[in-house]
Amino acid sequence: MAIVWPCPLSVDAYVAADRDVGVPRPDCPRCGGATTWWSGYRRFVRAGGVCRAIFVRRVRCARCRVTDALLPAFVLCGRLDAVETIGAIIAEVGGGLGGVRPCARGVDVPHTTARGWVRRFGARAAGVSVGFAALAVELGGEVVAALTDTVGQGVAAIEAAFEAACSLPGWGGLGRWRFASAVSGGRLLGTNTNTPYLIVGRRRFMPPVP
Repeated sequence: MAIVWPCPLSVDAYVAADRDVGVPRPDCPRCGGATTWWSGYRRFVRAGGVCRAIFVRRVRCARCRVTDALLPAFVLCGRLDAVETIGAIIAEVGGGLGGVRPCARGVDVPHTTARGWVRRFGARAAGVSVGFAALAVELGGEVVAALTDTVGQGVAAIEAAFEAACSLPGWGGLGRWRFASAVSGGRLLGTNTNTPYLIVGRRRFMPPVP
C-alpha cells in the first residue's frame, strides 16, 4: 500500500536530498499503531521531459506487520510523470484550451500517454467530482456548480477542495495537483473504486511538513 505525504519539495530538490529527505513517519492507516522505518526502494519520475530516480522510504507497522511506501505528493501510483504534468494536460484538454497532441508536445510527453491520462480521468470524473466537491464543503468551501462536461466538473471540484484546504496551514504552497494526489492516496488515475476521500474528509490526512 502507498501513503502519500504532502511533499513541498521540487523534484530536483527531492532527488538532491536522496535518502536525507525529511519524510514524516505516519501512524498505521489500518490500526493506528506506531510505525518504524523499513528501508525503501528506487523508482523513476519524469518531470520536464527528464527521468530521475528517487528514493521512496517505507514504514512497517509493529502491530499489523504490514509495510507501506511513503510517496511524495508529486507522484501518482503507477505513473511515471509528475502529477503537475498530468494535471496540466487534464486541465487544458478538459477545459477546451487545446487538443491532446499539442498539449502533450508542450510538456514533452508522448501524445498516447497524455491521451491515456485524459481518458482515465474522464472515466473516473464522476466519482472524483463527488469526492472532491464533498471535501470542499466539509472544509468550509463553496458548493461546486454543476457542469455539463464531466472532466471539467472533476477539475472544478479539485480546485474548489484545494481552495478550501488553503485555509489550513501549509496546504496553499503545494498546488492543486499535489493536493489531489495526497487526497486520493496517489490513486487519482487508479482503477480502484475505494478512494480515501472519507478519511480525508474526517481530517485524518497527513499535514504538510513545515
